[in-house]
Amino acid sequence: MRALSADALVGKVPLLWRALATAVLLVLVLFALVEQRAQILRGGTEIRLKTVPIDPRDLFRGDYVVLAYPISTVDADTAGKAGFERGERVYVSLGRDEQGFAKAAGVSRDWPKASDGMVVIAGRVISTSACATNADGTFDCGGKRNRLRIAYGIESFFVPQGEGKAIETTDKARVEVVAAVSSSGEAAIKRLLIDGKPVYAEPPY
Repeated sequence: MRALSADALVGKVPLLWRALATAVLLVLVLFALVEQRAQILRGGTEIRLKTVPIDPRDLFRGDYVVLAYPISTVDADTAGKAGFERGERVYVSLGRDEQGFAKAAGVSRDWPKASDGMVVIAGRVISTSACATNADGTFDCGGKRNRLRIAYGIESFFVPQGEGKAIETTDKARVEVVAAVSSSGEAAIKRLLIDGKPVYAEPPY
């Protein structure tokens, strides 16, 4: 007897059962994504992040706050190495400045060696010729250093409708973010603060 192909076997399953199986699979995938984020929020290492000024027109889009950080721009030491490329996954070592905010200490393609007090965050290169951001928020596009613009997946933050006015009307130099970073470098925003006071906290689920 000739064996049935996979398509033939699937074709023998009633349409209703196939629809139910697809729905269950989608629910399981969604649950896995939610649980992964919840694990980062529950067990990740907390880091404090300054925010830097960006185009005001892009700051608040509906219910999303658009954010940028000093660690979004990193100087890359490429001496004797191939240059980084757009879209490449990288690992950024984070130390702390005198105020306790996260500060980029280096970037590499491979997981860096562990160092006391260092946190490693994973990101993706979105530009290989970025301008640096000075402490006063002005842009520094001079110099010959290889500056990378890196995205960490924490550049936008959902705010429930009606709860974003305080952020929308506040000088962004006063806005601070507390993020959690997992042992594999994945990051998620935990809290938004203004003048050091929490204005919104992300629930685990």
